[in-house]
Amino acid sequence: MFSNFDFGVIIRALPYLFYEGMSFTVMLTTLSALGGLIFGTAIALMRLSGLKTLGRIAGLYVDFMRSLPLVLVIFWFYFLVPYIGQWLTGASRPISVGAFASSLITFIMFEAAYFSEIMRAGIQSISRGQPAAANALGLTYAQTMRYVVLPQAFRNMLPVLITQTIVLFQDTSLVYVLSITDFLGAASKVAQRDGRLVEMYLFAAIVYFTISCIASFGVRRLQARIAILR
Repeated sequence: MFSNFDFGVIIRALPYLFYEGMSFTVMLTTLSALGGLIFGTAIALMRLSGLKTLGRIAGLYVDFMRSLPLVLVIFWFYFLVPYIGQWLTGASRPISVGAFASSLITFIMFEAAYFSEIMRAGIQSISRGQPAAANALGLTYAQTMRYVVLPQAFRNMLPVLITQTIVLFQDTSLVYVLSITDFLGAASKVAQRDGRLVEMYLFAAIVYFTISCIASFGVRRLQARIAILR
């Protein structure tokens, strides 16, 4: 199987794999994580607001997103977003938003469901005495969340948030179904062009494994450091 293994095809493809593929993967992961974290925090606050209607809407959204395969959501948004754009702008035809915008919206909406549950657990881990003390000092609900609860919740949940981002980094490889050139897509194109499937897919697996392992090791170190601070 490895008698004809060609390292040269990997070396020659390195600039394309990392400058084109990996740079896109990192950008999509970063933007999706930031958007998902902001949207997820809003969903978590809706569920914890004490207003039944808001809580039920947020709960339904989380349950709906978490019950669907990610690849199905990618296809769904890819075909749905143009019609939403047409509805918002009143255009006569569906608005073309492109594969990148569709994939970014998909990951933000999908990951927000997972980030919201992490944030909800983080907020609930804060002692009830602290919001009560902030309320006694005259802080509003928004000020209590901003200055007292959320900073501590983010610190407590940081390792889990990073772990979810690692999962997101791996999931971004699914954008190949939209013919986007992420890292795996770039490796696949080189493999198909040069007829070197074994070399390129094995190299792609090693790169994903190495990056994920290093990030996981960093998470364990961070967890140990946060445990000492507690």
